[in-house]
Amino acid sequence: MAGIGGLFSSDMAIDLGTANTLVYVKGRGIILNEPSVVAYHVKDGKKQVLAVGEDAKLMLGRTPGSIEAVRPMRDGVIADFDSAEEMIKHFIRKVHKRTTFSKPKIIVCVPHGATPVEKRAIRQSVLSAGARRAGLIAEPIAAAIGAGMPITDPTGSMVVDIGGGTTEVAVLSLGDIVYARSVRVGGDRMDEAIISYLRRNQNLLVGESTAERIKITIGTARMPDDGRGASLLVRGRDLLNGVPKETEITQAQVAEALAEPVQQICEAVMIALEATPPDLAADIVDRGVMLTGGGALLGELDLALREQTGLSISIADQSLNCVAMGTGKALEYEKQLRHVIDYDS
Repeated sequence: MAGIGGLFSSDMAIDLGTANTLVYVKGRGIILNEPSVVAYHVKDGKKQVLAVGEDAKLMLGRTPGSIEAVRPMRDGVIADFDSAEEMIKHFIRKVHKRTTFSKPKIIVCVPHGATPVEKRAIRQSVLSAGARRAGLIAEPIAAAIGAGMPITDPTGSMVVDIGGGTTEVAVLSLGDIVYARSVRVGGDRMDEAIISYLRRNQNLLVGESTAERIKITIGTARMPDDGRGASLLVRGRDLLNGVPKETEITQAQVAEALAEPVQQICEAVMIALEATPPDLAADIVDRGVMLTGGGALLGELDLALREQTGLSISIADQSLNCVAMGTGKALEYEKQLRHVIDYDS
């Protein structure tokens, strides 16, 4: 393969996220970052793919009866097999354009807590989408590589990857996982918390995309000092008389809504610290904890974690791309990292 095929080789690393899918092509970096959404046109029970990615995301929650928009990934693993396969196919084609000389070798990251069945589902999807070989790499390892942590050293590093569906907390040393936990709390859970909070306290029904906008714009993990914070106008449906209305919500309310998911993330970190061998724990005190993933961008989350753990907490730069960068680096430096990529199926 290294000969002629190697010239045209477009081996890829895919970060199949619950919210976004990123594709890294060997030698070219990350060249695709789209939402993990597939939209179908349903006619006489037959499904035709209508749009994938960005275009399909705009349709979420706004579709007529004949069109359905689905998110194939739930909690970091495949929930809807066929759609996931369609989505991977589409993204591979989009990256490839016309140069389909060889079937690419593809590495995908999976959450650490994925069961063997879920892992096999991901591998099958990638293979049937046209890969020559499919390797799997554990998400915390990929996140740590992407954040630039020295994972092959004999010192402990702790990484907390907060994605759309899962939060992975892992302690790494010598290029492998010493201890990891995967909790199914992430960006989606935060959106749901905002939705149910507004429903209970404001009698306002908002959709997922609105909740996500609230989280991104004024989301915060601790109470603002003035007890109010910034505010945002939110439109939704009034539950009392059923008509659409607009209300103002403040950061304090969002902080209250997000208290539970944030608490769950803090607890996961605490449990991981308790289970860490003493020498590695000493390294972590020295080094601190690295936050990666989209959830790391939630305002003041690092401070909330610092208050709970007393450790220094840093946020990776480009935290949204960490896992994809790390999976890509695993592809580039496959020789050194071959023990973390698992190919056998």
